Amino acid sequence: MTTPRIWRCSGLRWTPEGPALVWDGGRRSPLGRGKRVAFAVAEDTTRRCTGARGNDCPVRAAVSGRSTGARCEECARLDRAHSVAADTLADDPRPYRVYLAWFGPGMTKVGITAAERGSARLLEQGAVCFSWLGTGPLMAARRTEELLRAALNVPDRVPYAEKRAVRAKLPTTSAERAVEVEELHARARALPAWPESLTPAPCQVVDHVEAFGLREAEPALGAVRELVPGGALGGELVAVAGPDLHLAVVGQGVVVLDTRLMTGWDLVTPQSPHSGELTVPVRKFTAHRAGRQDGLF
Repeated sequence: MTTPRIWRCSGLRWTPEGPALVWDGGRRSPLGRGKRVAFAVAEDTTRRCTGARGNDCPVRAAVSGRSTGARCEECARLDRAHSVAADTLADDPRPYRVYLAWFGPGMTKVGITAAERGSARLLEQGAVCFSWLGTGPLMAARRTEELLRAALNVPDRVPYAEKRAVRAKLPTTSAERAVEVEELHARARALPAWPESLTPAPCQVVDHVEAFGLREAEPALGAVRELVPGGALGGELVAVAGPDLHLAVVGQGVVVLDTRLMTGWDLVTPQSPHSGELTVPVRKFTAHRAGRQDGLF
């Protein structure tokens, strides 16, 4: 009996050519709409920590199937200690951009990203549309972020579960989707305590509905809760937003898979790679409360 080949996913990356799944060893699988995506988790396997800062976890610790970070406590601490979010890189000389990102009605956040990364951070987060607010040194960008949180009650995080649940209810036109960003941009620029070293940017809303493929995609009914040993998932790719694959599964409708749930597992080709499969836990979206999930398929 032939031993199945094991694949280990490193996550989804947004490249100039579009989204792609990255595998250990550097191989990439482009994610064009209409592509068949199918895989299974190897039997009798355990999800293992993916390590930190490009280094393997020294103890190959077991991690929860529901963890999107796929890191043990120690590796997660090490990874965060070297991130911009941890405020430990105050001497970073690179310019940073402050942005306003919109994910759906009532869901706008403020954030920062290195200017050299362009809009990649916004694609990675699944921002439906966004606008730059200003550019400057890291600490000035941080102060601006904190100013908006304190003065305008703008959050710096939006839970992914809420982002997914509202994608089926997005306004039809780009002009409608831009309204909240435009209004918040004007309010932010009117604040009196704007950092002098941050150069303001005009409000120019960039819309990602076409890039994500959401315009033509059938609304998703739910999201994969976790992967499990022996579980399989297969379907036609209809949209990609942030780390999420929207897969049309035969007999189930469209289901969202957060590709961060794939990391740390030993993955194999399913027994029937050309058929639709869904043998992993899925939590469906409720119809009456955006941002909340309830019940199981």
